[in-house]
Amino acid sequence: MNIVMLTNTYLPHVGGVARSVAAFCREYRRQGHHVLVVAPEFHDKIENEMDVVRIPAIQNFNGSDFSVALPLSGELSDRLDFFEPDLVHSHHPFLLGMTALRIARSRELPLVFTHHTLYERYTHYVPADSDALKRFVIELATRYSNLASKVFAPSESVAELLRERGVKSPISVVPTGVQLEDYRDGDGGKARARYGIPGNAFVIGHLGRLAEEKNLEFLSETVAEFIQRNANAHFMVVGSGPLETRIAQIFKELGISDRVHLTGILQGEAQRDAYSAMDVFGFTSTSETQGMVLTEAMAAGTPVVALDASGVREVVDDRFNGRLILKHCQRELLAGFQWVYDLEPTERQSLHNAALETAERFSMENCAKAALSHYQSLVHQHWPLDDSLYAQWMRLRNTIGAQWEILEGVTGAATAALENAGKGKPQQAND
Repeated sequence: MNIVMLTNTYLPHVGGVARSVAAFCREYRRQGHHVLVVAPEFHDKIENEMDVVRIPAIQNFNGSDFSVALPLSGELSDRLDFFEPDLVHSHHPFLLGMTALRIARSRELPLVFTHHTLYERYTHYVPADSDALKRFVIELATRYSNLASKVFAPSESVAELLRERGVKSPISVVPTGVQLEDYRDGDGGKARARYGIPGNAFVIGHLGRLAEEKNLEFLSETVAEFIQRNANAHFMVVGSGPLETRIAQIFKELGISDRVHLTGILQGEAQRDAYSAMDVFGFTSTSETQGMVLTEAMAAGTPVVALDASGVREVVDDRFNGRLILKHCQRELLAGFQWVYDLEPTERQSLHNAALETAERFSMENCAKAALSHYQSLVHQHWPLDDSLYAQWMRLRNTIGAQWEILEGVTGAATAALENAGKGKPQQAND
């Protein structure tokens, strides 16, 4: 198959969606399919990219590490004519997501949409954040989902939420898989030595974008208290973002700066070694739909202590491969870390083995095969247009229709948000 992926975030961005798209593309290609990625430009350019069309974009939108794609040129259309796609896969309901809808409609191709994100948790990146804006993005994502041939949900929790919100398009649960070999056999001792962490230390780790929606201030304050209670405990934080300074400040104020290790972004072997250096992975985000880093950590044999939330409860099995903390409470999270710390060596090994077993269920190969099976069923239902005069007219008609659907979706979402103003907070996923 020839698959077009349109995403507002892609490498070298290190967020979950960017990494998910890259992982699926790599596996699809490995299994013999062709993939064309359409994504915004980023400051850090990747040289000699293959099968990637970069769209001019505004960098570091509103102080974030996101790029916002600008209107397209005719180059993309020419590239698509050459590529001859069988299917369009959108990874966002706005910006390039709307371009994906236009492409699918004008070429009479199936449109798949992955609902990666609980978008209402990210409205703080936009000026004039409000409950009305949160309702708007929920409505927009729901209406966009109903324009897709099929919706992929990264977890059953998200699939259930989408149905409750009114998504009528067929929904299939397709998690982002983990490339197991990328995280196994890491050298944790090497990573500890590199960052000055004692070999016998108990290391709580975290990896990801250091941003507000990840609830990292809560995690850092809890880990700091844990470190004060346990003399050989350290905190290893892999990633970068606007909260990096605040995390360092929390430990500095308590006089334990020497026990927090901010590594910056790590990739490849260095990232694998970092996961292996952790005794437990701490995760307190409630804005995820899956939490890819959880399965990555488990692929390295690292158990997880995490707050219960959508996408997390499908991965973390309490007291089997870590601890699932049901209350958003520092005392409960602290107890979860302490539980792992107090285990005997044989019990720690059991947690390690259980984490590896869990990761097997989320292998990239298995998840990609599931996605490709859904693709194939959709492609068989669609017959793309030829190059006749009639087909050209149909493309024009469909393009106009797609633009109308976009306009109708945006205005409908805005109207629904305003009508519900003052009726309380919008429906969100269970934390």
